[in-house]
Amino acid sequence: MLRKNPSCFKGDDLPVENVSWNDCQNFILKLNELTNKKFRLPTEAEWEFAARGGNKSNHTRYSGDDNVDNVAWYDINSGSRTHPVMNKKANELGIYDMSGNVREWCQDIYGSYRSTIQNNPTGPNAGINRVNRGGCWGYDAWFCRSSIRSYSAPDYCFSHIGLR
Repeated sequence: MLRKNPSCFKGDDLPVENVSWNDCQNFILKLNELTNKKFRLPTEAEWEFAARGGNKSNHTRYSGDDNVDNVAWYDINSGSRTHPVMNKKANELGIYDMSGNVREWCQDIYGSYRSTIQNNPTGPNAGINRVNRGGCWGYDAWFCRSSIRSYSAPDYCFSHIGLR
């Protein structure tokens, strides 16, 4: 079932949060039916490639800068809430808020990385937990780095995790 606006923090220019991975799948299913297209969440590899600036990467610690305050809403500067999107610096691809504001669900099942080099890898074929990436308004700067990965159960929802 789709809820009209599940977010804890309401506003037309605020990110969608307080949605589970399952909620995201239901939303995408409805979106695909309405548009006759094939939307999906990004894989973890796609998310990280975008966060790091793709082929235009400047190899920064956070998505678009080495100074977290320039690119992210996190525990020190957020006032314990989300903020309107696009008010911090974008990364090299012009994408905003990948290091902070709200963590983002990815399509993949969470698991260990394989030890071999892979091109555009996907997660394991079996498992329960789903990947989420990016920092958020309630986490410290360490969790805002583009390299940090996390996971949650697919039915977990809270005001620090959502979708783009």
